[in-house]
Amino acid sequence: MITLTLKEQPNVPLEAEVLSPDAMAALANDAIRALPVYLGKKLCRVDDFFAVEGEASDELNIRGDARKVKWIGRGMTRGRITIVGNAGMHLGAYMTGGAIEVSGNASDWLGGEMTGGLIRIRGNAGGQVGAAYRGSRAGMTGGTILVEGTAGLEVGMRMKRGTIVIGGMVRDFAGLEMKGGTIVLLSGAEIRTGAWMMRGTIVSLKPIPLLPSFLYASTYNPTFLRLYAKHLGTLGFAIPYEEQDGAYQRYTGDTSIPGKGEILIWKSVKA
Repeated sequence: MITLTLKEQPNVPLEAEVLSPDAMAALANDAIRALPVYLGKKLCRVDDFFAVEGEASDELNIRGDARKVKWIGRGMTRGRITIVGNAGMHLGAYMTGGAIEVSGNASDWLGGEMTGGLIRIRGNAGGQVGAAYRGSRAGMTGGTILVEGTAGLEVGMRMKRGTIVIGGMVRDFAGLEMKGGTIVLLSGAEIRTGAWMMRGTIVSLKPIPLLPSFLYASTYNPTFLRLYAKHLGTLGFAIPYEEQDGAYQRYTGDTSIPGKGEILIWKSVKA
């Protein structure tokens, strides 16, 4: 295992896409310490900001408040990154494999345009989780993002495949222009959920305000959610699906596109 301990928080965001198993797995300790990072436009070394222990491993352990450290795990294809603390913007962006776990919070663009792998955030996340970057036509196309806390604006914007699960409340425009994949909202969302969505599924376990362009279709218990429930149960998230407990109200839209997406809202028999 390679352990990187942040010496002090940088005064401006530090761009450190070399903090990835792909960049470090074959390197000796001195080579890891010499990897380039950028403080603004200034070229620096990893050991200018981190104390480095270990070498030649695809397991990274990052310790400290890295909220100003950007692009950790960018494009990673394998291995594991564990962050004991917070993480900065673009964590796991473009990743295709491997796993990232953060004990604290993550900033904006978590898992931006990722195609595979697993990201778990024990705290809160910022906006644009799994989203498309500005000017891009597609967000995440695979993989799984799990956020145990809250999340910000535009979760899953333009996503095409993959799964996003948010444990806490989500802000506006969840599933904006969604093209596929699944978003699970355990605590609901604010407004404009699913705006201009074309395909895909948004599941909310709490009542949410819907745009008038979403039309009620039916109330039932989708078979595919049983599979999701079993899989997510192994990851620590519970989704109800038994008929004796309730059912899902299905709404289709966004009909202003017209879109063929769906929003499923759980309605408990105890409510």
